[in-house]
Amino acid sequence: MDGWLSVFIQNVALGYWNLEILCIDTNTVLAKFGCYWLGKNIRVSRSFFDKLGSMHAQEEPLKAFPRYSPPSSHSIQLISLNSLVPELMFPSLKMIMANKVDTSASSSYYALLITVLVFVIVGTCCAEERSVYLVLMEEEPVAFHGSHLSHEGRKVLALDSEVSKAHAKHLVDSHDQLLQSNLETGSYNKLYSFKHIVNGFSVHTTPSQANKLKVAPGVKLVEKDRGAKLMTTYTPQFLGLPQEVWAKEGGNKNGGEGIVIGFVDTGITPEHPSFTYDPLNPFTSNISHFSGACETGPRFPSSSCNGKIVSARYFSAGAQAIATLNTSVDFLSPFDAAGHGSHVASIAAGNAGVPVMMDGFYYGRASGMAPRARIAVYKAVYPTVGTITDVVAAIDQATMDGVDILTLSVGPDEPPEDTITFLSVFDIFMLFARRAGVFVAQAAGNHGPDFSTVVSYSPWAVGVAACSTDRSYPGSLLLGNGLKVGGVGLSGPTFGDGKFLCKLVLAKDAVRVNGAFPRTPAYVEECQYPEALDPVIVRGRIVICVFSAGFYNGTSNINAIIDTARTLGFMGFAFVANPAYGDFIAEPIPFAVSGIIIPKVVDAQIISQYYEQNIQRDERGFVIQYCARAAIREGRVASFVGQAPIVSRFSSRGPDFVDSNRNPADVLKPDILAPGHQIWAAWSPLSALEPILTGYHFALLSGTSMATPHTVGIAALIKQYNPSWTPSMIASAISTTATKYDNYGEVILAEGSYLNSYYPSTHFDRGAGLVNPARAIDPGLVLPAEFEDHINFLCSLPGIDWSVINAATGERCTRSLSHPANLNLPSVTISTLRNSLTVKRSLKNVDSRPETYTCSVISPNGTMVNLSPTWFRIAPQEIQDIEIQFRVIQAGGEFRFGEIVLTGSLNHIVRLPLSVLPISTS
Repeated sequence: MDGWLSVFIQNVALGYWNLEILCIDTNTVLAKFGCYWLGKNIRVSRSFFDKLGSMHAQEEPLKAFPRYSPPSSHSIQLISLNSLVPELMFPSLKMIMANKVDTSASSSYYALLITVLVFVIVGTCCAEERSVYLVLMEEEPVAFHGSHLSHEGRKVLALDSEVSKAHAKHLVDSHDQLLQSNLETGSYNKLYSFKHIVNGFSVHTTPSQANKLKVAPGVKLVEKDRGAKLMTTYTPQFLGLPQEVWAKEGGNKNGGEGIVIGFVDTGITPEHPSFTYDPLNPFTSNISHFSGACETGPRFPSSSCNGKIVSARYFSAGAQAIATLNTSVDFLSPFDAAGHGSHVASIAAGNAGVPVMMDGFYYGRASGMAPRARIAVYKAVYPTVGTITDVVAAIDQATMDGVDILTLSVGPDEPPEDTITFLSVFDIFMLFARRAGVFVAQAAGNHGPDFSTVVSYSPWAVGVAACSTDRSYPGSLLLGNGLKVGGVGLSGPTFGDGKFLCKLVLAKDAVRVNGAFPRTPAYVEECQYPEALDPVIVRGRIVICVFSAGFYNGTSNINAIIDTARTLGFMGFAFVANPAYGDFIAEPIPFAVSGIIIPKVVDAQIISQYYEQNIQRDERGFVIQYCARAAIREGRVASFVGQAPIVSRFSSRGPDFVDSNRNPADVLKPDILAPGHQIWAAWSPLSALEPILTGYHFALLSGTSMATPHTVGIAALIKQYNPSWTPSMIASAISTTATKYDNYGEVILAEGSYLNSYYPSTHFDRGAGLVNPARAIDPGLVLPAEFEDHINFLCSLPGIDWSVINAATGERCTRSLSHPANLNLPSVTISTLRNSLTVKRSLKNVDSRPETYTCSVISPNGTMVNLSPTWFRIAPQEIQDIEIQFRVIQAGGEFRFGEIVLTGSLNHIVRLPLSVLPISTS
């Protein structure tokens, strides 16, 4: 029998016998459609049994069965394979032998049984898991079919016309027909048809079925869904909006009027005061270019679309395909259970002057960057899961609805594996949204401070980095010897406004001696479990809880400390660093009890030394007298001092890269810097992902997710002030007017890997610099780059296969740039400079007056840069070309940085960052 099984396996491996694997939902041996279904995942074709019978001609060929009696007098019934664990399967073989069957007479049959059992195991282990795939098709989508859009992205043919509807239906039908004719029935589930800015669909299927789609007629691209991740009381003042931009546009009651901003995120909390509609201050602008819809569902009645929120939709097909959603938080409606979407929307377009109250304390008033902009919600990420297919479906719909600006504080968190970064499906959708006239801003990512960690790659989307402001919330612990140790925590002071000193107790010294609990750090020193501490010792005292193994591996949390403090009646708590684990990063978060986080080891050692000097222990090491005292001071009052902005440690860095190997690209990323550290904004009280913020309507958060809506709101103000500008003109204005200097007049600093480590930032940290809205609405010159320019850029990438570009974009490479750095961006990045290279930039005068500009340059180290012309006079709406010649004078192994400065006679200053890697002088 062993010899027969060996022959069988060899023949299967050689392909002489056909054994197919499918995933079905039965564990019983069945006969169906001429095939034998065995176990959970095995289908053996009839031809297999025919070949088996002919190979052993003296034996009777096996016939169809659900329960088959073998060709002998001994009837053996196969067990139902409810479990595929070997221990449960092998007894069935023992059962066969126990019946004393003559295996020599029916060796093929019994070998088949053994083989079936073996292949059931193998088939189950190797069964294909379904995934979500994004598929792009050849035909033009609705927006670009015929003459729907002008070259500047403005609609010239109604997208709800009969012609458009007919074409949309044709595309959907073609998707269905393709799937039906190429994939097996029951092997897939179509999730979306994309038809507005991209022609394609998403499908939930197996890898083998997806491979069939790759070679199907009309298919351009198939990409596996990589999943989507989630990437203000003071920032308007920090950025100068009230005195400058808002004043020019009629005050904060008019800033952003007439602009619709789309938010692809976790939804919105419609009853929040940041999003309410004030009938005493009605909107006066015409937004007839926008046509959305109000989709209702749990916690989101039709009244949620109130005039401030002009549209709300949700996209869940991808999420539902790959996960079981939690009905208590994953609401199938635009309602935001996480808080992230509400936070982002209120930063960009929240109502002006909304009071921020938390735990009865007033933190000031919050305002969005463009407080009169309208909000269109596209929920595509859920607390349980997020998929790119839901995100791109939302982008497609938002563009079809007619949003002016698109906010993407969500997206893939890693580069694509099987294509260049610029040609992932996500980036292609952003390209065509830009082609349709939508300004797209994207979070640069939160993987800093390492180099080449940006997740915003493409030149057609503005990638936003994050920085701090000069506002902070310092807290402190006052020790009995007069020393004051700094920390963070949004909590009130201990008794007597923090002036009354109470006893200080180390959690480890308050552990119950005879408690029935494990002596792990979570119980002994991290204050995670109230039952571990002696209530007599800790009640009314400040307890020191220590960062240890539980916090290091993520199983412990601050919430549990707060619960322990409330349960046992702490006067307060101090959560301190541990020398064994080093310093850690702490953000101010609200505590319902007095508390402070002290993240530096050196400060924790000061506290420890004072504590040990002021207690008495017995010979066993138990404390018999507590004499150390302390008080927690007020931690909720803001301080406005210090150097700012500083690029945040978490903010992802450049250089931009073109593939998963992180080969550098000739595009500057990030593009711009905006406040993203400790930003107050709206929040959902459900707070599904942040339990510590449950019940709160505001949150103080950090991330490039917070920086992105700052840029979006400013883009809305620019669009309001300059309604005819294209997205590239807005992006250029934001970039060329940014500042690289901080409030001390020094080059902006960037945080390093360690606490309190800083270095002078480069373009790969800050992009062009800190966004400057007052100058961005009147930049003097802009550098336009439209859809055709981006296609030409793609066609000029080194080693690129033009057919790949055609497959991804539907556009043929009729011409390419002489070098990728010739794309007309408001910066110049050269990833490989050998000897010399000349690039060109085209500048357009958007002022109403002629102006004379003088040109100067700060050459990157190791290079010499010459400009031609060195000055020019330019009339309104006129284009001026300048040539920029780079020459290597000293090669090096790292990027060098400089800038071009164009100074206008009407006080316009235009800056173009230069980033160059000089490889060789020849």
